[in-house]
Amino acid sequence: MRHLIRLSDWDRADVERVFALADEHDRGAGPRREGCAVMFFPPSSLRTRVSLERGAQLMGLQPIVFPPESLEKPEALADVAGYLASWADVLIVRQRMQIIEELAASSPIPVINAMTELNHPCEVLGDVYALGRTRDPQSLRFLFVGADGNIARAWQEIAVVLGLDLVQCCPGPIATPGAEHTDDLARAITTADVIITDGPGQHAEALAPFRITAALLDTAPAGAQFIPCPPHLAGREAAADAFRHPALAGHGFKSSLLPVQQAVMSVCLD
Repeated sequence: MRHLIRLSDWDRADVERVFALADEHDRGAGPRREGCAVMFFPPSSLRTRVSLERGAQLMGLQPIVFPPESLEKPEALADVAGYLASWADVLIVRQRMQIIEELAASSPIPVINAMTELNHPCEVLGDVYALGRTRDPQSLRFLFVGADGNIARAWQEIAVVLGLDLVQCCPGPIATPGAEHTDDLARAITTADVIITDGPGQHAEALAPFRITAALLDTAPAGAQFIPCPPHLAGREAAADAFRHPALAGHGFKSSLLPVQQAVMSVCLD
């Protein structure tokens, strides 16, 4: 049995297996998995929920969705997992990391992290897979522009697993611990093949000078891709003109989430 809690718990072979299975699922030839996927999602979840719920259905799993508060009742999580294992084959959870870890520690069936306050493994797997459809990610230079947070940490996890060249750009006090870091955006973007952003959250004032603009994207290498993590807003982490720039990876870039989510479920259910 394999959980997906942190990408750093996996190795390169695990990730490559996900990407190979994603290719199969994208062709409609991925493995079928009859059974049930119990999911815990808040009403605000859109892309992750749709791709996991639709992906489960397409591969033969019946999705049953609960609000994440269902895991906050006065009941031991070991009992929750034990009872659900009688009818479900996998648990997919968007909740606090502590709850996901407690579930995984005692669950007889796989647990997949659909986002916590500390990381977002499926989102980043989908991005790296999408990039890998046309380019070798290990040949690219990645620039994450933003503060420490769940997206920043998930990118750090995948960078370690795959040996990616990743630099974080933000003021030093709000950088991810252990990340290679710079506060010189104008210089860093001139060598970046992939520019990633996330919402500034509580650091909006500190990150205002790090807002991505079309003028900055013009200085990036030829073929550079700008992949803002949704939900994103013009004028917040990036100026409105950046969202009209040819480097923008656009809505279709996230379509890879569907086969990747299916592949993650397949690997965890092997």
